Amino acid sequence: MPKRILQGVVVSDKQDKTLVVKVERRFTHPLLKKTVRRSKNYHAHVENKTQKVGDVVSIEETKPISKLKRWIVVENAPRG
Repeated sequence: MPKRILQGVVVSDKQDKTLVVKVERRFTHPLLKKTVRRSKNYHAHVENKTQKVGDVVSIEETKPISKLKRWIVVENAPRG
């Protein structure tokens, strides 16, 4: 089964070897037929942290690394 890859914005880089990434998804509400935005924060593992708050990054699903970390940072995603 392929690993999921998500794109999001770094919201916290205060922890050692961990980034908190906010991933936003958009979908149409089933009843109201209106576009709804929902966001979720993911803890992602990174060895050498060069990313700062506000950077757009791609994260990939992986085996559990700690209690909260099940994602790793793959690369800095291009803006736009």
